[in-house]
Amino acid sequence: MSISPRPFLKWAGGKSRLIAQYQSYLPPKYQTYYEPFIGGGALFFHLQPSRAVLCDINPDVVNVYICIRDRVEEVIRGLQHHSTHHSQDYYYQTRANIPSSPAEKAARLIYLNKTCFNGLYRVNAQGEFNVPMGRYKNPKICDPELLRTASFALKETLILERPFEAILDDRTLPQDFIYFDPPYHPLSETSNFTSYSRHAFSTEHQVRLRDVFAQLAQKGVQVMQSNSDCPFIRDLYQDFQIYTIEAARSINSNCSKRGKITEVLITSY
Repeated sequence: MSISPRPFLKWAGGKSRLIAQYQSYLPPKYQTYYEPFIGGGALFFHLQPSRAVLCDINPDVVNVYICIRDRVEEVIRGLQHHSTHHSQDYYYQTRANIPSSPAEKAARLIYLNKTCFNGLYRVNAQGEFNVPMGRYKNPKICDPELLRTASFALKETLILERPFEAILDDRTLPQDFIYFDPPYHPLSETSNFTSYSRHAFSTEHQVRLRDVFAQLAQKGVQVMQSNSDCPFIRDLYQDFQIYTIEAARSINSNCSKRGKITEVLITSY
């Protein structure tokens, strides 16, 4: 492989630009890597763990990872077709129609992800993708080398559709490392974007996640989480190590509201 594995999806809150800041807080050793909110998978691709379990409650996201792992050439062919036909009419036609085959569904998701507004993944109450087309002059819809490299990195990885609480059913060990990257707690009512699937991530979910985090920590498992820097999250995790991370807000319809912001990184160790 001539390039290093990296995310093949654009993702709101993706961690590619923050990994350098995370580096000193990562455990030096671990056996199995778990990520219950896979999203763009930036930390997974950076670490390239030999043993990993990636999960998400969103079936479309789980399907695209499974297809990149198992059917990457089919996905590439689908993306090449989308790339050839891309236009405004084609985008909205593709957005409205969901194919039946897993590989075609995966290619459709990547195509929409690469061409929609800001790479935002959002669905309505019926589970239908509803983001408008973005304004890109020449979007790179198909990158075969990137996808094949990601496929190689995923080959031995277990990929599951399940809620984050299900990790408590796994036989996790103190030598394991779990990274939670949930939908962030909103900093204000107007910044509330917690529903990238039909399953909104509420304040109650944040409390349940803290309880799962605490139970895993009590077992001695190495647990790390990213979240928004706000009094609610800092109070919720006051019994753990909390570090401040410099980030950037990149998704906002108002350009003046994009810019530097702090996040928190929470660890049990």
